[in-house]
Amino acid sequence: MIDRILLSLLCIVLAGCGQQWTDQRGGQVQETDLQGRWMVVNYWAEWCAPCREELPELNALAEVSDQVIVLGIHFDAYEGEELRALSDQMGIRFAVVGHDFAEAYGLNLPQVLPTTYIINPQGKVAHSLQGPQTERDLLALLPIEGADND
Repeated sequence: MIDRILLSLLCIVLAGCGQQWTDQRGGQVQETDLQGRWMVVNYWAEWCAPCREELPELNALAEVSDQVIVLGIHFDAYEGEELRALSDQMGIRFAVVGHDFAEAYGLNLPQVLPTTYIINPQGKVAHSLQGPQTERDLLALLPIEGADND
């Protein structure tokens, strides 16, 4: 009887944990922290000039509201120290996760860079945007309280 109770508790605990991904600085991005929030997921590369133009806009967006989280994915799939150094060099202040994050959310590897996916609080892709975006344009697509989305 006690074994069944312990097994049930373990299943509940494990089910509540969800997936997690490691960002460029070794931090953990937890699936449970993303639930109920809008996500802006941006594919970028250092050799992409429009990506470089767009990164300050994404940095600004990341600071707008706790209701939205900005995540980056390096197109060429750098990891570890190489990704951290590159992200720092590029001035990226938001979390950059790996291609395993994209797979978990069913995001296709883009044909154009930059590409930005907006994922709604239910975890579904609401918008797929090609080319550089501005903070203002992205806010207009995000129905979040307290943000200037005119």
